[in-house]
Formats: sequence, structure tokens, C-alpha cells
Amino acid sequence: YQAINNLIISINSDKRKNVRNAAEKLSKFINNYSLEIARVQNLYKFDKSFGEYNFIAGVDEVGRGPLAGPIVGASVILDLSSINSKDIILGINDSKKLPPNVREELAEIIKSKAICYNIHEISNTCIDSKGIAWCNNEVLKLASEKLAKKPELVISDGYPIKGMDIHNEFVIKGDAKSASIACASIIAKVYRDKIMKEYSHIYKNYGFENNSGYGTSEHIDAIKRHGVTKIHRKSFLNNILNA
Repeated sequence: YQAINNLIISINSDKRKNVRNAAEKLSKFINNYSLEIARVQNLYKFDKSFGEYNFIAGVDEVGRGPLAGPIVGASVILDLSSINSKDIILGINDSKKLPPNVREELAEIIKSKAICYNIHEISNTCIDSKGIAWCNNEVLKLASEKLAKKPELVISDGYPIKGMDIHNEFVIKGDAKSASIACASIIAKVYRDKIMKEYSHIYKNYGFENNSGYGTSEHIDAIKRHGVTKIHRKSFLNNILNA
């Protein structure tokens, strides 16, 4: 950074306004970049704070609330020793706070840099037969248990995971605090959104490419006009169909 700072100082002494403006933009970029490194390092430090584990998995789910489609869980084991190296994954955050194109780019980076990851989905028919609470727990459990490397600790977002033989800690709003949970949140969201876009080509009237199966007013109107599809969660539709 010192060489760049010296360059900025030199440019700032230039009398040309456009050159000084360029120096100011460069200075802001470097400052924001430094802040981002510090922010993400804190996410890695949070995971490391649980103890001296070799493999810590973060797990999260997406799709608990939609009216259609599966619930998807993802688990990620990161190399937490990379906290001070170029392999740190900048930009990771709660997937809901990221625009789709950024999520998609990050999902590929996460997959390439993670020690391992796993994605598991549970269908709408299982949700109807077993209930969303059971499926929510099961998708987190299976996403964690089927990792290529067995973690010594699983950090889950929001909920403790029942019936798992791996030590589990849960974190409220974990996708904004934990590096591994944030990564799991991103790849789960990208995976499920892709599924729903594929379904939008089969069921063309429901806007799945935009609403991902959630109960937007347009989606609810489409159900009333065109009926229920094979991917709808019928147990979620009682109030809509009986209205």
C-alpha cells in the first residue's frame, strides 16, 4: 500500500483538476478495499472464536417460506487459516443483502476456495407430508452430514439442528456474523434461484424467475387464475384457495 499512497501524494500535487479527481477516486477505492478486508476478516475471526477445530462447517437454508419449490440447505467448510492471505473471500455477506449478479459470482468463488461444500434439497411434496419445521431441520442436518469431510463443529444460522451427531452451535443472524454461514447462505440462494428459473420455463404463468416461488401478489393472482402446479406446497395454500 505504501507505494500506492506515495503515488496518490504525488498525483495530488499535480495542478490539473482531472488528475487530482483521479487521485481522490483511487484513495476512496483503497480505503473501501481496506475496510472490506477488515470486515471479512472479522467474519473469519468469528468462526475461529469457537475454538481450535480443524474443520468448522457453516450451514444455512433458503426457501422456508415460499409457496412453491423445494427448501435448500448448504454447508461450507472454509480454510480459516487464510484469514490474512489473498485467499480470503471478499464480499461475502447475508445473501439477501447482495444483488443477484454478485451472489452468482461469489458462489463460484466460494466453491473454488472452500475446503468442501454440500448442497441438499427437500421437495415440496415432502414439505406437505412432513411439515416445514421437520424439513427445515432435516435439510440443515443432511447438508452438514453429507460433506466430503466430516466437520468437528457445525455453526447453523438461527436454529439448533436436532438429531445430528456432530457438535452444533447456532447463531442468531449468523449469515451476517459468520464467514462460513454467509458462504452457505450465498450458494444455497444461488442454487435455489436457478432451480426456480428452470421451473419458470415449465410453468410460464407464475413468474418463478422473479419471485422464486414466494407469495407475491402476482404469484397469488396466478394461482387463482391458473391453479396449482406440481411444485406448489399445497399445505401453504389453504388460505389462498379458500379465500
